[in-house]
Amino acid sequence: MEAWKLVTDEEERLRGRRVSDSASVISELALPNDANPLGYLIGGRVMHLVDIAGAIAATRHARSPVVTASVDYMTFLHPIQIGQLVTVLSTVNRAWNTSMEVGVKVMCEDLMTGEVRHTTSAYLTFVAVDGKGGKLKVAPVLPESEEEKRRFEHAGKRRMHRLEMKARLAQEKAR
Repeated sequence: MEAWKLVTDEEERLRGRRVSDSASVISELALPNDANPLGYLIGGRVMHLVDIAGAIAATRHARSPVVTASVDYMTFLHPIQIGQLVTVLSTVNRAWNTSMEVGVKVMCEDLMTGEVRHTTSAYLTFVAVDGKGGKLKVAPVLPESEEEKRRFEHAGKRRMHRLEMKARLAQEKAR
């Protein structure tokens, strides 16, 4: 039996979705098995959580399996200490034909003091797939708030930059 079931009603699957329909929040404690020698959560664990949260949002939007196509740069703004709560928030900012940009924000909370800090942000591109290697069309994003509209517009600019970078790399490879 397959672990997932593709929504077969194409019209329903491609109906526009609100940003909030894709919203995902995951939380976990930063545990010692994921510590670096300084007692902070290793960056690779944070990157893993970012990819998982992004994939959840993209899957909610596409209503199909997704694969990670790219990760824009990731800057670690503040270290996460072992014992802190890590919360990862994600939403789809914009969708194109078969791909989606997902914004992901990582927060950490000191559970003893209640202090919450923004630690990391990233933009990931996911592609909807059919499970057989083929790409699937995705529904458009319907931004509602001013913030969602701003992120929608900026996603288009970031996509143009990503496509330009991809073309440049292809030219360099052809040389």
